[in-house]
Amino acid sequence: MGSSDSKLNFRKAVIQLTTKTQPVEATDDAFWDQFWADTTTTVQDVFALVPAAEIRAVREESPSNLATLCYKAVEKLVQGAESGCPSEKEKLVILNCTRILTRILPYIFEDQDWRGFFWSTVPGAGRAGADEMDEDEGARPLAESLLLAIADLLFCPDFTVHSHKRGPDSVESMHSIDSCEYIWEAGVGFAQSPPLNYIHDLNRTELLRLLLTCFSEAMYLPSSSDNSVLNPWVTFFCSTENRHALPLFTSLLNVVCAYDPVGYGIPYNHLLFSDYREQLVEQAVQILIVTLEHDGGGPHRPPSPSSIEEQEATGPENLFVNYLSRIHREEDFDFVLKGLARLLTNPLTQTYLPNSTKKIQFHQELLVLFWKLCDFNKKFLFFVLKSSDVLDILVPILYYLNDARADQSRVGLMHIGVFILLLLSGERNFGVRLNKPYSIHVPMDIPVFTGTHADLLIVVFHKIITTGHQRLQPLFDCLLTIIVNVSPYLKSLSMVAANKLLHLLEAFSTTWFLFSTAQNHHLVFFLLEAFNNIIQYQFDGNCNLVYAIIRKRNVFHQLANLPSDPVSIQKALQRKKGKTPDVISRTSSQETVSMEGSHPAVPAEPGTLKATLVAMPGIDKLTEKSQVSEDGTMVSVPKKDPSLCADQSAAAGTSDTESNSGRDNEDVFYTEAEMERRRLSSASSTSCWAPSQDWVLSWKCKLPLQTIMRLLQVLVPQVEKICIDKGLTDESEILKFLQHGTLVGLLPVPHPILIRKYQANAGTAMWFRTYMWGVVYLRNVDPPIWYDTDVRLFEIQRM
Repeated sequence: MGSSDSKLNFRKAVIQLTTKTQPVEATDDAFWDQFWADTTTTVQDVFALVPAAEIRAVREESPSNLATLCYKAVEKLVQGAESGCPSEKEKLVILNCTRILTRILPYIFEDQDWRGFFWSTVPGAGRAGADEMDEDEGARPLAESLLLAIADLLFCPDFTVHSHKRGPDSVESMHSIDSCEYIWEAGVGFAQSPPLNYIHDLNRTELLRLLLTCFSEAMYLPSSSDNSVLNPWVTFFCSTENRHALPLFTSLLNVVCAYDPVGYGIPYNHLLFSDYREQLVEQAVQILIVTLEHDGGGPHRPPSPSSIEEQEATGPENLFVNYLSRIHREEDFDFVLKGLARLLTNPLTQTYLPNSTKKIQFHQELLVLFWKLCDFNKKFLFFVLKSSDVLDILVPILYYLNDARADQSRVGLMHIGVFILLLLSGERNFGVRLNKPYSIHVPMDIPVFTGTHADLLIVVFHKIITTGHQRLQPLFDCLLTIIVNVSPYLKSLSMVAANKLLHLLEAFSTTWFLFSTAQNHHLVFFLLEAFNNIIQYQFDGNCNLVYAIIRKRNVFHQLANLPSDPVSIQKALQRKKGKTPDVISRTSSQETVSMEGSHPAVPAEPGTLKATLVAMPGIDKLTEKSQVSEDGTMVSVPKKDPSLCADQSAAAGTSDTESNSGRDNEDVFYTEAEMERRRLSSASSTSCWAPSQDWVLSWKCKLPLQTIMRLLQVLVPQVEKICIDKGLTDESEILKFLQHGTLVGLLPVPHPILIRKYQANAGTAMWFRTYMWGVVYLRNVDPPIWYDTDVRLFEIQRM
């Protein structure tokens, strides 16, 4: 039968399904076989030949026909999983049923009345080969039969895995097969690399696409603050009921981390052959991130190292999370980290030899996977920070942040990048690693500098704050928290980075900015805390920063003498009205020299789709304070009672971000559009909040300025004297003097180092769920699995 004939027959069957007023009997095989028996259709054909309107029409007008179509398709998959698909014809039936179910499932999920359909047991249905099955097996809900069949089919010799058959007669029975011997790729816990077979890759990809569609029921439920609502499809698939859970988890992880988009080591090779592995890797990483959801909203981490053993014994219910959290061999960590770093760096290397490697598009999924690895497996996090390999993750993240800063459709990417850096910055080793010189120059439109990875981080953060779009404002707290967390360990900042930090302080401490919202003063506190950390713990190598502070000393004097009388407050706010709505002046210190080969960040093209996100919790919900004691260990600082905050924090020289955060009572679960509306309405109606004299005085007295004022008091006269004596205008002489200067005994007693460590909470868990499903929705465009269905977890907006 020609391809066009079979498409015609398939189309006829679809039309019959919608026009038949009488329900078609499940036993009418002649009718049902038209959907999968002889058709040579691709998944794209199925999407074209089964229009959305017709699926909805069958759902409304002939519900029993839709139900029977689903049963029969699942039944065929169950039969194929039983038989092991020995013939080409059976393989074709399996693929066709897989495509049809992928097309139909989203329309089942979008209708509340149908959502339970796959979880009901219907007499006689799913009893394919009931004589071989136990009676209770026959009564499985359709969803379970479907998921177990997909799992079996993913390890089906000569269909999705390389057969181990020895002779022509030996048959591998699907029942007795040990799928751990059929893991798809060498890597974690598996040494052999099976021969590449693009047909197997294609078949796996189709089955994984159906699996992802099964899991996507999550998209049709509105985002809620109740994080303990588990996805029943994921819960069942990742439970002990699935005997292939371990080999499948291992296969997915290894396929992703072993993938080399270069075309297996030969530049330009990808232009010569179609890379089926890439599609498989994309589906694999998407399956991984949506299955690695932890049950419940509670923290899943053991409270103390001593209880790790018992935690591992019981472990989380979700086996994928369980296996991920139990990986522990150094060589496995190395394989995973090197693989993720190679893939994250891929879009950057494009620029050296254009088109020499295939440019991958799934870096957002990789970042979520890296996040989950660090979050669920603390040993992995420590491994990452043990060597400078962490910088191979840092540099691509900074590249993506810089690249996406002007594009509102990529605000989710900005968040996940910043979260990962916040998580890493809570560990001392991260700050220490940043001192490594930055020599490989990735093409970014940032000022040229000679320095370390810490300088790169500061320069990129400054660029995001001063030239990013409005929606990034909620991230400023996070960006500065990261700088504060690493500041005690930074041995020597370059002049470029030092000037950037002072430019931020200058911008954030203008009166119109300080008085325009209830939170803006926190940004000044964070910067002062970072300066104090560097001066008190790393004074010796930081003459550039000390010089920059001396040059900009008036900023500190103005802060110390900040006016708080009502007239001055009003004047400052009047000035604000005259300003552009942009947060911070774009004119920045020496921003003229850009890096060669750089390209400025561009906003999204018109028509780009973006998925909305729920709002992020404020920094005080995202982090908990830990104090670094003398021996370098961390002790968590109890949250203070807001009523008695003033004296303590002033003494410790820390910002008191908790007390008057103003975010405390704000519900976390707003879509971004809602947040934007709230922001605009709060800006227009001053009734909500207005700066008062008492309010200014309440935090002004806590500004941790003592250390810097003392430094200026001691050094400014000395520097001025040198200038007069030597008639100096040359800053290198002054820097030389500062380099050899010392303030021992002249500064206040160093305050304890405070680190704000990321802490898991229901708000971030919900944010991750909406973000990753939004990414999955937008990335699956060929075929467009969910396009134009009624998703509720987020809104799809056109830019």
